[in-house]
Amino acid sequence: MNAISTPYGFATTAAEVAQGVDLTGRRAVVTGAASGLGTETARVLAGTGAAVTLAVRDVAAGRRVAEEITAATGNREVHVGRLDLTDLASVAAFAEAWQGPLHILVNNAGVMACPERYTEQGWEWQFATNHLGHFALATGLHRALAADGAARIVSVSSSAHQRSPIVWDDVHFAFRPYDPWLAYAQSKTANVLFAVEASRRWADDGITANALMPGAILTNLQRHTDGRGSGTIPPELMKTVAQGAATSVLLAVSPLLDGVGGRYFADCDEAEVLDRRGVPLQGVARYALDGENARRLWDLSEESVKSSG
Repeated sequence: MNAISTPYGFATTAAEVAQGVDLTGRRAVVTGAASGLGTETARVLAGTGAAVTLAVRDVAAGRRVAEEITAATGNREVHVGRLDLTDLASVAAFAEAWQGPLHILVNNAGVMACPERYTEQGWEWQFATNHLGHFALATGLHRALAADGAARIVSVSSSAHQRSPIVWDDVHFAFRPYDPWLAYAQSKTANVLFAVEASRRWADDGITANALMPGAILTNLQRHTDGRGSGTIPPELMKTVAQGAATSVLLAVSPLLDGVGGRYFADCDEAEVLDRRGVPLQGVARYALDGENARRLWDLSEESVKSSG
């Protein structure tokens, strides 16, 4: 299986990736679209003519962004839906309210390196937000995605996944001392494994899912790190928000990705598979693409969501 290479790269913007793409009549959902990469992703998708729903916790903020997107693109099919990924009732309500097919689901929302916190189910907050909430959303929207016959799911991960695989015996830090970066890393590994298993499990529905590293971008995601992220990335490797959203948009709209699923991308190209940590911001750990790990995570996630329903 050859790695996918595109004409785009590190400095490409989301708008450049989407140039010439017409998604009139298509429908997309972008989680966490009230700020940062989510806003830019939604704006560019709206610019292609797609009907875009901003799935956000803060509906008022979402409406302000929707108005700005409509003003910028002329697309009046920009909608807002309330979604709190740590609240399964909120996730279920969003999925149940959806009517008709869904062509693109961008699982963009997330938290990074937050202080120790747990949901009412006892789930570690980052794993719950970054993975379990998105898992419940995607499975809840499965019929809508399957109705298209060629729907795409975009799972926003991070090169931080290289810091930790899934720690199966202690996913929620019940025994280990809580470490915000290890918790973040584990949740980002889960984002990749979800894409692997969703592509395998839903292949007959024509659904493909891919994961990505957007790059190092200073957004609201860094609010728990004094706005610095990991603090280890040199300035020349930092991206703008427009550049950071490019790989998400590529996976959502590019004909180069037709029928492609279960892969991990960075800088608009498929990433090298690694057996040891590699160059910062590049590469994907082999454990994050492992099919057995992906199936095990799916079973764990399904049982977690069902038992909390």
